[in-house]
Amino acid sequence: MSRLPGWRAAFRIARRDAARAKGRSALVVAMIALPVLGVTAADLTYRSALPTKAEELTAELGSADARFTSTSIGPVKLQQMPDGINWSTPEGAPDPTPEEQAKPVDVPAAFPEGSRYLTERSLPASVTTRHGIADTEVSELRISDAMLRGRIELTDGAYPRKPDEIAATSDFVKAAGLAIGDSVTVRGPELTYTLTGTVELPADLRADALYALPGSVIAPWQKSADRDKTILPPQPSDPKWLVKGPAGAGVTWQDILAANERGVVVKSRQVALDPPPDSEVPMSSMSSGYSTETETTAAVVTVAAMAVLEIVLLAGPAFAVGARRSRRQLGLVGSCGGSRGQVRAVVLAGGAVLGSVGAVAGVAAGFGLTALFRPMIEDFTGNRFGELTVRPWEILGIAALGLVTGVLAALAPAIVAGRQSVLESLTGRRGTRRSSRVLPVIGVIAIAVGVTVAVYGGISGDTTFVAGGSVLAELGVLCCIPVIVGFLGRLGRRLPLTPRIALRDAARNRGRTAPAVAAVMAAVAGSVAIATYTSSSAAQHAYDFEPNLTPGTVALAASDGGADAELPRSRAAVEQNYPVSGRPADFGRVWAGSDCSVYHEEENGCGTLELVRPTGKGHSCPLKGTGAKELALRLSADGHKRMMRSPACMDENYTMVAFGTGDHKIIIGGADVLDTYVKLDDPAAAKALADGIPVLLNSAYAKNGEVTLKATHLYNDRDKKNRARHPGKARTTTDRLKVYVAPDRFAATPGIRMIMPEETAARLGLHVEDYGSFYALGRDATDAESQAAYAAIDQAGNRAYLMSSNERFRTQDDTILLILALFAGVVTLGAAAITTGLSKADAEADLTTLSAVGAPPGVRRSLSGFQCLVVALTGVLLGTAAGLVPAIALRLTDLRAALEKMREDPMQSAYTPIVMPWETIGLLALVVPVLAGLLAAALTSSRLTLARRAG
Repeated sequence: MSRLPGWRAAFRIARRDAARAKGRSALVVAMIALPVLGVTAADLTYRSALPTKAEELTAELGSADARFTSTSIGPVKLQQMPDGINWSTPEGAPDPTPEEQAKPVDVPAAFPEGSRYLTERSLPASVTTRHGIADTEVSELRISDAMLRGRIELTDGAYPRKPDEIAATSDFVKAAGLAIGDSVTVRGPELTYTLTGTVELPADLRADALYALPGSVIAPWQKSADRDKTILPPQPSDPKWLVKGPAGAGVTWQDILAANERGVVVKSRQVALDPPPDSEVPMSSMSSGYSTETETTAAVVTVAAMAVLEIVLLAGPAFAVGARRSRRQLGLVGSCGGSRGQVRAVVLAGGAVLGSVGAVAGVAAGFGLTALFRPMIEDFTGNRFGELTVRPWEILGIAALGLVTGVLAALAPAIVAGRQSVLESLTGRRGTRRSSRVLPVIGVIAIAVGVTVAVYGGISGDTTFVAGGSVLAELGVLCCIPVIVGFLGRLGRRLPLTPRIALRDAARNRGRTAPAVAAVMAAVAGSVAIATYTSSSAAQHAYDFEPNLTPGTVALAASDGGADAELPRSRAAVEQNYPVSGRPADFGRVWAGSDCSVYHEEENGCGTLELVRPTGKGHSCPLKGTGAKELALRLSADGHKRMMRSPACMDENYTMVAFGTGDHKIIIGGADVLDTYVKLDDPAAAKALADGIPVLLNSAYAKNGEVTLKATHLYNDRDKKNRARHPGKARTTTDRLKVYVAPDRFAATPGIRMIMPEETAARLGLHVEDYGSFYALGRDATDAESQAAYAAIDQAGNRAYLMSSNERFRTQDDTILLILALFAGVVTLGAAAITTGLSKADAEADLTTLSAVGAPPGVRRSLSGFQCLVVALTGVLLGTAAGLVPAIALRLTDLRAALEKMREDPMQSAYTPIVMPWETIGLLALVVPVLAGLLAAALTSSRLTLARRAG
């Protein structure tokens, strides 16, 4: 006998039941549709934002067929790969001679006959803005040509048509405060252009560039430089040719081979999209090839598995309540001869019906939201979508996922409904059932085994074990949730009425409460895991980052020797236009003999100054030189970190030279430098400088409180002034200086090793010169303030430059953490609200009894709030604990990789911290549960109409 009629009836019953209980059905559909919506939108966004090969070529070539470029080795035969990126001379061919390399390459001669082309050259330039001066890139390219469509698009105004017209990217126009019709002057040759339009690069919306016609910038700039030697000549890039081949032919592989014979490299759209076989590529034997396929990682599988689990857990209690409220109907099915299998079929059919509706609604909403928020997503990613890329099989798979999870969510309620006797179903008795004692034991074992497996995977570097162990541990926590919820009921003995009822209701109805708590836990666990990993990686990057200035400072420095006379005006320019706070801390440079910044052309034409580092323990870095690798094999990550933070090793690691110091890194300064730049608040150090005692920031150079300063007083014959004062041969002096040694942490101060008072330098026969100032910043400078300061410095003589910090504020990491917190918060609110709504529907009789015995109207409202609070808070706390397992395990994997790199190169950092995202956890653990409770209380009616029994 066919089973199809039974299932047909089951689906008919399920469809009618869903239509009758519209509110509950809507909740289930929403819980299935929301994750499907998110996955659909993520898939569409990822596929659309990830450019295809054709879109990448359009971003480079526009609508041109190919790009032709010459090489730096002259017109010699080349070989290249079809991608147009890798090229070389033929294997065994002799290296081109200097004469061959100097010969020009006739690139246009390599074009296919009947081709049309555009030339492109770019150069760095400093230009005027509404606020002052900005550095940017100027390209000579006829962007009005149709060959550039797809690569450069006009957003406002018109393309440049005349030599004195120019266009700019929207990002540059916004930062510069310009408008169409304004004048832009290229500084140096003082070439002025009219801004005619704004453009955008679809592949790079944040591009900062100007576009002029070919021949309108480079050639007149060069003429100006030839006439006036004070104007620096332009520094253009090598030319490129965008070529449109003969109609219908394009640029073929044979055309590329012919161009290679002339020393020309070609990137062809046609060849890149349809490359020739390896047998036709002469360079294929020299290339190992490459693959752009990316494997599905264990992390992705874990996220997908947890997403399915979350949907099941969210929708499960709704099906359970639905089955309970329909138990009389299911009892009638059994009383009419229906088997337990047919009763289960009715409940499963409900899951299939609502799952299919949720899947279709989620996919449709995912398409709609992606299209609606497409401009916002493009601005965030920094590139336009070529088109909305749809992978039909992926979308069908996502929809099938919603359908399957709907059926899985109904599976447990279906089993329970099938086990109930017909008599219990018809009379409405629930019966009593003791909690399983085996399930918590299984859960504890699963937690222990899962954590062990995840940690083992982290230590061994196997992400599969990390993923498997993390999922197993989370499933173990799921098994323990009913016991935990039951334990919560016992905590309500000493609480007021409403929270006591809420806790006991949650404990009594564990089949409804436990899945909701588990759903919140699953969402929070994923967010906490990613947030912990993200914040830990951010801390690692911050530790590895080498700043060029101390945070919150900016430095004004002379651009060359002898520019000290212009510094007062430059200082005024900075102080009037930049957001500095406090007084400047002036500093100078020091040297011996003739100044090497002036007399550097001939060998041994200037003096030298050296801060001699002693030898021995504490003075030499053991991670450099002989025995370093053997030592690294014995070091843990913490031991290596302590050694790397030692002054001797920091001196090897922080090699930046600035402020006109040379390798000795000694500046002339006073106590204000300590306060403003070094951030050393020590009266003893300030007193030492006032008494003429230098302050040493790196203790590795000190021995018994003294340093050795070695100076070679060599004077160049061209240095007439100083040579007359110091006739005779060069002399070398070695002085022992008493110093104040700063704490070891100041050895990492960027660019400075020692601060010397001016009178001490004079006593040693050294030369000093005012070189600049340090400023403390009140806040980050805006584009307008930076441009205004650069312009003011230029008006002051342009003999100084402003050195700003390269500190990268982790706004992106902060944004990711905020998004994760919001996502987990929304899911937590949703799960808590759903379980509260279900509990109200399921416990309507209890609420009626409360009203009947005279409970105040506000009890109903506060009870809903506390029920929601219990679910949200319990799920958040369990999710936080569960989320730490994969995060810590993955960081252990990173630690293993870092140790391997450190043992190959002992100066590589192995620091791999685990940093808790306390802000995210605090938001989830405190704000979200309280908010959920308040919302549930606010949205619950405190009035209840008492129903009168019939009869």
